[in-house]
Parts: sequence; structure tokens; C-alpha cells
Amino acid sequence: MRVTWRSGQCGRVSIQRARWIAGISEAEAASPIRATIHRSAAGRSRPRRSVVLIIVAALGISLRSPGAFAVDGGARELLDLSLEQLANLQITSVSKKSERLADAPASVFVITAEDIRRSGATTLPEALRLAPNLEVARVSANQYAISARGFNSTTANKLQVLIDGRSVYTPLYSGVFWDVQDVMLEDVERIEVISGPAATLWGSNAVNGVINVITRSAAETQGGLATVEVGNRENGLAVRHGGATDGGGHYRVYGKFSDFDHTTLADGTAVRDAWHKSQAGFRADWSGVRDSFTLHGDAYGGRLEQADPRMSTVSGLNLNAHWNRMLEDGSSLRLQSYYDRTDRNYPGTFAESLDIANFDLQHNLRTLGRHVIVWGASYRHASDHVDNTAALAFLPADQGLSWTSVFAQDVIALREDLHLTAGTRLERNDYTGTESMPSLRLAWKPTENRLLWGALSRAVRTPSRIDRDLFVPGQAPFLIAGGPDFRSEVSNVVEIGYRAQPNRAVSYSITAFHNSHEHIRSIEPTPGGALVIGNGIEGTTNGVELWGSLQATRTWRLSGGLLELRQHLHLAPDSASTFGVAGESNDPKHQWSVRSSVDLASGREFDLTVRRVGALPDPAVPAYTAVDARYGWPVSSGVRAALIAQNLLDPTHLEFGAAATGSEIARSVLLRLTVQF
Repeated sequence: MRVTWRSGQCGRVSIQRARWIAGISEAEAASPIRATIHRSAAGRSRPRRSVVLIIVAALGISLRSPGAFAVDGGARELLDLSLEQLANLQITSVSKKSERLADAPASVFVITAEDIRRSGATTLPEALRLAPNLEVARVSANQYAISARGFNSTTANKLQVLIDGRSVYTPLYSGVFWDVQDVMLEDVERIEVISGPAATLWGSNAVNGVINVITRSAAETQGGLATVEVGNRENGLAVRHGGATDGGGHYRVYGKFSDFDHTTLADGTAVRDAWHKSQAGFRADWSGVRDSFTLHGDAYGGRLEQADPRMSTVSGLNLNAHWNRMLEDGSSLRLQSYYDRTDRNYPGTFAESLDIANFDLQHNLRTLGRHVIVWGASYRHASDHVDNTAALAFLPADQGLSWTSVFAQDVIALREDLHLTAGTRLERNDYTGTESMPSLRLAWKPTENRLLWGALSRAVRTPSRIDRDLFVPGQAPFLIAGGPDFRSEVSNVVEIGYRAQPNRAVSYSITAFHNSHEHIRSIEPTPGGALVIGNGIEGTTNGVELWGSLQATRTWRLSGGLLELRQHLHLAPDSASTFGVAGESNDPKHQWSVRSSVDLASGREFDLTVRRVGALPDPAVPAYTAVDARYGWPVSSGVRAALIAQNLLDPTHLEFGAAATGSEIARSVLLRLTVQF
């Protein structure tokens, strides 16, 4: 067993057998794909297997022929709160202002710090499994497919993800490189997960949901903390120290390193996807009478094994500043600015350097009679450089992209128990010009513990570089010759939800939704024989989300969730695509989970999670059931240990990709030691 520093945010994207940029696994590129593309390029030499796989990975679709301990500084842990107190938990993602979870008119689930600790999660994607309104599938040792309300893949592109207000989606494909999105989990205060459109407040890409990771202030992480993890599939170490300054400020610094073992295929063959990552960072907070200021940043680097003997590398850094001021008239002003640099190098296939600068302004006006108004503006600029190869090219190789937007939202008190929320965002991008994203929400609160709400929303997914600038192979004649006319994907959404706490021991939330999708990405033929990326898919998504909690006894809590999803996608009348729509809707029709958390005598804890995920249609993945368990106990003052076992039912199982070539996720056991000093 190796003991290594455990990394939070750095990681790698696998390109086994020429897959790339957080694309699909080898399993998703089945032999019918090669045959189909070969037929579509009649008269040309048959493309190499690697090029075909690159095409599939880049498009993120299957081109088939039709057919706390962690409480620092004395802060109280959230799991120690009663269900009633959790309903009063303040959140900010739904309205961009602080409000009670019980009052938020949206399908929102909050993952607390204690939820994360007692789950045994070691990475941010694993922690997101706690949200019943998300689809989370582990694709390989280093890749995940994460989405809400369908359209899941390793290049899922309809989810806005933020870490302390910093948007982490890449303009390369409008998705998230999950291998480098992480924080020191012991520092997370909560993760707010919205399923459903939130584009009015959070902009394009917030089509099917928002994940907002919020870390603790430095004042709440004083003193020292170290964790050591030793397991059969991963090992790690993390260290953090927090202190105070003479001027009334607080700070913390941390470092992490981790080592993940490779996965195997169903026949036991090892997959070269082991990864090693490291990260360090800091946060500083200062608060005055009217002002508060936060500065934090991270730097990371890592290596990933791939089929090519050369190791892939990834590195990056970010710096994020927030300033909040309470104005004399009772309103508040918030300014945020950040810089984000990422570098990825997959030898022989692809390399990218990306710089992003972002500026946000938000003004929460004081209450004006019946009106509570918030407005804001933002500017984001990305400078992207790609090292093109014979296999693929982004043309131009150097591209600068800008997004400018303004938004406003008004919460109107029609009656004391009835509120109407109306808002819109206008956002300009360099590909399609100005897009509008309006929303309308009505919330009725007949009692303090019941809320009935409904919403009408429009959200868009704006073009990415893959949609407009991708050429395969890297020089003419092209199989795929960009998508010069690709426009924004549009979703019009209707939602209705109900949230209640009928007594002190029970709480639940249920939401039904209907999404109407237009201009979804497709692959279209051209008279010249090349393929272009178009907008030839449309259809609907319908579903129900349900979750709840039961405080069975003072020391035993049960919680669970259920997601039912139905997608009906088809080619638009003007589409000439021969590739169908299967790759855009590879989601389970249902999934459910149940968690049990028991506080035993003498500070001991036992946690058990059972989750069931339905079958995936194409590539076909059988339904599976996973059982995870955790047993924690105090070793001495300031020292706790936990034994964590995952996937107890089967030695291995497949979560995403084709059966013959997909990575099997293995049973794992890990011992964690946490020291507070």
C-alpha cells in the first residue's frame, strides 16, 4: 500500500485508444460507428480507428446507424441539526440571495458537510452521488458522466457548475472536466444542487441544472487538520492549517495528493487509466462593519496513464476575489472577479491551453414595498489555444471568445402567502449574438412548513468550439468540417413542485417537469460528402423527482430519493442525419437511493447507502445495485478513524459504456484517519 498526498482538484482525462477531451470511453465507440462513418465518406480512404474514436468522443454522442468531524473553530455540523432546522438552512443558488431552503421555489437539494463526511466520498464527483436529482456514473478511474434530467455523457453540456462562484465549464465543449474540479472536501460547507433551468440567474448552460459548491470561510477552519487514506484502489493524504491575522482577518492553506489505481475490463484486462494528482491552495477572509472581502486560489497538476506509453498531463491555477458591501439604504453590492488557467496535453492527439477572465456585478436592492429586486451584469473572456494534429484540428487554432450579459429578477408579494418571481437575462456570445433567458415562478405557502410552486422557463445551451470549429481529420479532405451554422440549443420547461415537513420527524420534496427541446446537436451530411454538426434533433423530456428524510429516532436518520425520467427525442423534419438520436439520450429511466445514518454509543457511527440505477439503452449497460458502508469511531481526543467499503455486492460492475470495452468499477475498501490539531 502506498500512502500519498491526496489531491482534491487535479485530475486527468483519459484518452485510451485515442479518445480525448473528456470524451466517451472506448466502449462508447462501437464497431457500427466505424462502418457508418466509412460509408458516409465513400471514395475516401478508410479512417483510422483512432480518428473515428476521436470524432465520437468530441461530439459526445454515439453515432450509431438508425436502428467532522470537520467542524473547525467550534462551528456546529449541519447533520447535528434537526429536520426542522435543516428546512431553515439558508441557501443562495435559487434567488441569488439568502433564503430558507423551505421557501425556495425550485427543485433544490442541499448536500451538507456532514453528509459528505459520513458518505466516505473522497472526490467531488463521488460526493455528488448524494444528490438524488443528479445522474452520476463513473466511466473509468478518472472519468465521470454527470448530468441532471437526462443527456448524460462524459461530455454532458447542459449543467452549470460553480465552485465558490467560479464557473468551471469549458468553452471547448460546454461541459466540465470533472478530473480537475475538486476541493478539499473537509472545507465544503454545502453543495446546492438545482435540477431544472436556472439560466435567468446563472446564464447559458444552466439548462438542466446548477451545482454550486460553497466552501467554509477561513474563520471556520482554524487550527490544523490532516487526513490519511489507505485503500486497495486509492491512497491519499491532505493537510490544512488555518490562522488569524492582526487586522481581524483569517486564512487557511492546504495541500493534497492522491493516487488512483487502474480499472479493468470485464475479462480482467487492465485498462491504462491510473492517475495521480496534486493540489494546493489558500483562502483569506476579512470582514468589517459594512464590507467583507475574500481572496482564494488553487494550483494543481497531475499525470494520467493512457494507451500511448507517454503520460498525459494536466495542470492549472485559479485566483478568485469577492467583495461585498452593505449600502446605507439597506441594499447590498457584490463584485467578483476571477482568473482561471488550464493546460492539457495528450501526446500525439491533442493539447490545449485556456485562459479565462471573468467579472460579475450583483446589486440586491432593499425591499421596495411588495418588490424584492436583484440585478447584475457579467463579462467573461476566454483565450483558447489548441495544438492541432493530423488526427483533428480546431480552426482557427487560436480563438478568443467573449460573453456579456445582464439580468434582473423581481420577487413580488401578491399576498403574504403568495409570491410571483419574474426575471430575464440577455446574454451575448460571439457565435449566435444575443440570447434571452426569461423565467416566471409562482410560490404559494399556505403554512410555514408547506410550499407549492410552479415555473415556466426558457434556457439555452450556446455553441462551443466543438460545435463550430472542429475539423476531423486535421487537414482536408475532412470527414467533419465544422458546423458554421450551428445555433443555440433551446429548452422550454414547465415545472411544478411541492415541499413539506408535516411533522418534526418527516420532510419531503416532489417535483414534476416537462422539457421541450429544440435544435439539439446532430450530425448532418452535406452534398460534398463531408459531415457537419447541425441542430437536427428535437423532442421532450418528462420526469418526477422525489426525496425525503425521516428522523426515526434521536440517533437514527433515514433519507432517500427517486428519479423517474422519460425522453422522447427524434430527428427534426429538416434533418437529413443518418445517425439517429440514441447517443443523446443514454440515461436510466429510473434510479433510487436510500441512506441510513446511525449514531452509536461512545462517538461511533455507522452509515449504509443502497442505490439502484436502471439500465442504459445505448451503449447498453445493465441495471445495477450498489451498497456502500462506513463505520467511524474516535481513536483519541482530536483523532477519528473510519473504515469505508464501496460496491459491496459485486466484485466489479459497469456504470457507463459498452460491456466489452467499458471500465469495470471495482469493490473498494479504504481506511481513513483524521487528525485535528
